[in-house]
Amino acid sequence: MSEFIIAAEAYGNTLNQNWVRKLIGKPVAATTPDCEFDSRRIHSQNFNYEICLSFSAVDSKTLRIHSDLLRRDLAIAARINFASGGVKRAENTSPLAFRVPTLGRPTLFFIIIVYKYVDLNVLSVYINVNKENDMANILKTEKKVTVISMLCEGASIRSIERVTGVQKKTIGRLALRIGEACAKIMDEKMRDLNCKQIEVDEIWGFIGAKQKNANRNGAYGDVWTFIALDAETKLIPSYVVGKRDAYHTRAFMSDLAARLKNRVQISSDSLATYEDAIERGFGSEVDYGQVVKTYSLTPVGKAAAVRYSPAEVVQVEKTVVRGMPDKNRICTSHVEKQNHTLRMHCRRLTRLTNAFSKKFENFQAAVALNFAYYNFCKTHNSLRMTPAMAAGIVQSHWTVEELIKRCGE
Repeated sequence: MSEFIIAAEAYGNTLNQNWVRKLIGKPVAATTPDCEFDSRRIHSQNFNYEICLSFSAVDSKTLRIHSDLLRRDLAIAARINFASGGVKRAENTSPLAFRVPTLGRPTLFFIIIVYKYVDLNVLSVYINVNKENDMANILKTEKKVTVISMLCEGASIRSIERVTGVQKKTIGRLALRIGEACAKIMDEKMRDLNCKQIEVDEIWGFIGAKQKNANRNGAYGDVWTFIALDAETKLIPSYVVGKRDAYHTRAFMSDLAARLKNRVQISSDSLATYEDAIERGFGSEVDYGQVVKTYSLTPVGKAAAVRYSPAEVVQVEKTVVRGMPDKNRICTSHVEKQNHTLRMHCRRLTRLTNAFSKKFENFQAAVALNFAYYNFCKTHNSLRMTPAMAAGIVQSHWTVEELIKRCGE
């Protein structure tokens, strides 16, 4: 510890001998506003401070700062910036790491620098004006609201970057955090629901590459989102992201059954795995019917406009599978319209773009974010309120800012 004090004393004798090294093409004569006591402003002006901890015998264990600036007020700015953050960046590679205990090293060094070599009045201004400097890379709430609103309305990450100026990686990390928190909110709120008519369907997407190229590229491939929709309140009480197989269908129906408190009528398409999954999830406490659609054969070799258009439906048949469902209410039209809404609001599901997800967790977070926005924030045109309000889950309309705050941001 005494060697460290000596080193700091030697540093004080040479502190006024700071030399200028131009690291980036900025004017030699920097002005005071270029280096306000705000690390965010300093970084925005592209000034780099090279911090060296040298304890060789030639330098007599002298601690040196190579600064870009000569003037006294600017040198103080550099010292404050170094004292508050530079040690944290340099401590793991410094020879000082072997001299001072881990717990005391940053604290002791900060005290010596500030109380011996920094004007406390300047430091007071620095603290009062820049209370958020330690978290300078954290977005303001207004920016978060703008980013999340644009994501929920179908904008791509790069377009949001161009509009807001927020870096795309920051947008991705924010979307992942908010999406994971939205999944928890949905799980907590969607309990003991009094739904009567549920429509279920699945929507296709892909992660990394389509299934035919997935093995070659090491990607997840095709991904399906199972969606349950209450036809009366338009609420989405449950969803599952995964493969279109028996395992995920059972997980979907088990999750849906756990969120309902009364007997319900379920309508689905003719996917074979639904019947067994509904029996496992609901037992005998369900009325289940299927909508079986017969499509026309699409001619091979037609133009792209024809290939990407949906095939013509030539026949629709309603089938009672379990219980006593009302045949007039066996329908999947509402949930199929919800599939369209999801594709329009979630850029990762938009066809024929390169906006698809590259990671499963990002896709899952994007779906959760859009469903939470749909349930709690978006006013449904036919209801004149949000689906969550229509279902009696919440009493008021949530703004995007409120959703973000409930997510812990």
